[in-house]
Amino acid sequence: MVYYGNYLKFLEEARTDALEQLGLSVKKLADEDTLFVVRRQEIDYDAPAKYGDVLDIKTWFSKIGKASVDFEYEIFRDGKIITKARTTMVCVDSKIKAKPIPSPVRDAFAKLSR
Repeated sequence: MVYYGNYLKFLEEARTDALEQLGLSVKKLADEDTLFVVRRQEIDYDAPAKYGDVLDIKTWFSKIGKASVDFEYEIFRDGKIITKARTTMVCVDSKIKAKPIPSPVRDAFAKLSR
């Protein structure tokens, strides 16, 4: 079985991929003093993944606040959902002080929201 903590790595990769699909580079955002940190993580494990399984992760934004955003995920194996998760992230500057999500970033998030 895949160790439950590894799902956090899967979710981070899915978030980064989702941002890149929207034309947002995590590195470029950081260079512009815009970072996102995890405030809350929820995971429901409905069925286990096994080493060697091919997993597909669907990612979207369910809530976009002034300085926070909720990423939602469904992890599929063989077309069936095995895990659901939500990550609440807060937009911060390099001093880890909360700041509003910049308008261009917010607009990009809206393209992948439900």
